[in-house]
Amino acid sequence: MEIALKELDFVVIAVYIVALLSLGFWVSFRKKHSKDLFLAGRSLGWANIGLSIWGTNTTPSSLIATAGAAYTMGLVTSNFALLAWPFIMLLGMVFVPHYLNTRVSTMPEFMSRRYDHSCRVFLSWYVVLSTLVIWLGTTLYAGGILAEQIFKCSFAVGVFVLAIIATSFTMAGGLAAVVITDSFQCVLIVCVSGVLTAIGLAKVGGIRPLIESVPPHYWNLFQSGDSPYPWYALMLGYPVLGIWFWSTDQTIVQRVLGARDIRQAQLSAVFVAFMKIIDPIVFWLPGILCFVLHPHLSNPDHAYVTMVTTYLPTGMVGLTVAILIAAVISTVDSGLNSLSAVFTLDIYHKTLRPDASEKEMMWVGRIATVAAGIAGASLALLMTMAKVDLFTLLQSLIGFMAPSMSAVFLIGVLWKRATAKAAFYTLLVGTSASLLIGICYLAEWPRQIVWPHFLLLAFYIFAVLCLFMIVLSLLTPRPPAEKALPSLRDTYANKKYRTGTTWTLWAILAVIMAVIYLVLN
Repeated sequence: MEIALKELDFVVIAVYIVALLSLGFWVSFRKKHSKDLFLAGRSLGWANIGLSIWGTNTTPSSLIATAGAAYTMGLVTSNFALLAWPFIMLLGMVFVPHYLNTRVSTMPEFMSRRYDHSCRVFLSWYVVLSTLVIWLGTTLYAGGILAEQIFKCSFAVGVFVLAIIATSFTMAGGLAAVVITDSFQCVLIVCVSGVLTAIGLAKVGGIRPLIESVPPHYWNLFQSGDSPYPWYALMLGYPVLGIWFWSTDQTIVQRVLGARDIRQAQLSAVFVAFMKIIDPIVFWLPGILCFVLHPHLSNPDHAYVTMVTTYLPTGMVGLTVAILIAAVISTVDSGLNSLSAVFTLDIYHKTLRPDASEKEMMWVGRIATVAAGIAGASLALLMTMAKVDLFTLLQSLIGFMAPSMSAVFLIGVLWKRATAKAAFYTLLVGTSASLLIGICYLAEWPRQIVWPHFLLLAFYIFAVLCLFMIVLSLLTPRPPAEKALPSLRDTYANKKYRTGTTWTLWAILAVIMAVIYLVLN
C-alpha cells in the first residue's frame, strides 16, 4: 500500500528530521567523556528516562503490526503491554538498587561483579548479537518497508538512509542525545495517535457503537486455547520474556543506569509502567476502529496506515509519517548506543586494551556505532528472506533468547548461593539449546513434531534452566564473600532512601490494572 503525500506533508517531514538531528548534535557538543557518551554522566531525571524507555519500546511494529494484530484478533496481543508492569516493578524495586549500588555501566559488567569474568565475556558477545538482531535488524527491516511505502524508494536505500541518520547523532551525542530525542518523539507519538483514535471513535459514533460492531472476544484480554495467544501461554511464558526484556536487557536498562540517584531511577520505572496503560489506546484501538470502518482490507498490517491516510488532514499525515520514521530512528539509536557501550567497556577496554584512555574509548565507541549500523542494515536486508510476519518473528526471537538470561539474572540477585560456574554453564548450555529449539520452531522442523506455543516453550526452557542452575550451584563450592550482593534492605539503608511513596504508586497501578482486567474479560 502506497501513502500519497502532499507537498505540505513533505515539508513537515523535512522540518521534523532536521529538528531531530539538530537536537542530537546540539547535545553532542556538551559531551566530553566516555561516561557521558554511554551514561549521560549519570545525570538523568525520572521523566526523561521514562519517556526514553517508552519511546525505545515504541517501534514501527508497535504502531503498524500491533494495529494489524488488533484488526484480526482484538486486544489479546495488548497483554504484551499491560502485563509488563510487574516486571518493570521488578526492575525498579529489585534490580535497580543492585545495579546502582555496584556502579556498573553495562549488564556484562554486572555479571562480572556478581559471578566472574567468563560470564562477563559470554554476556558481552550475547548482548552484541541480541542487539544486532532484535533492536537493529528487525527495526531497520520495518523502516525499510515504511520507506518503500512513503518515498517509493528501494527497500535497501530506505534501510541504509535510516541507519545513517540514526548512527550520525548516536555516535556524536551518546546516551544524553538519545534520551532527549526519545523523550521528544514519545510525546509526539502519544499526541498524534491519540488524535487518530479520537477521530476514529467519532467516525464510528462513539464507544458503544464500537463495542457492538466487533465480535465480543475482541475485548477479552484472556482468551481460550483456540486463540493465537491463549491465556495460559501468556501467563506462563510472558514472565520469562518480561524479566529479560524489562529488567536485564542492555538497551532498556542503560537508561536507568544513567539516573542521577536511586530515587530518579525508581520513579522512572513507575512512570514507564503507568505509560503502558496508554499502549492499547494508541496502538491497538486504531486497529479495531479500522476493522469497523474498513472491514475488507487485503492486508491487516495496512490498518494503521489506512486510518492515517483516510482520516488525518494534510500536514498531520506528514507529521504521522515523520513520527513513524522517528520511531525507527529512536529504536535504532538506542540499540546502537547500548551495543557500542558493551563493546567498548566490556570487550575492548576489559579484554583488549585495559589501559585505553578516555579519548581512545570515545573513538572506539563511535567506530563500533558505525560498524553496528552497517551490520544492522545488512541484517535487515537478509530478513527479507523470512517467511513469517515481523511481529511474530520478533516476539519469537525474544522468546528463545530470554530463558537463560532471565534464569541467571533472577537467581543471581535473589540467591547468594548461586555460583559463577553454575551461571556460566547455564548461559552456555541454555543459550545454545534455546537458539537451536528456536531455529527448529521457526523452520517448522522436523515436520513430525507439533511444537507448543513459543511462549510455552520459553517457560519450559526457563524452568529447566532454573533447576539446572540451582542443582549445579549446590554441587559447586560457595562463591567468595566479595561476590555476594548486599541484601535489598542493606542497599536501601546505605542509600538512605525511603520507598514509601514509590510503593504507594505501585499499589495504585496494581489496582488500576486489576480493574482493567476485570472489565476486559
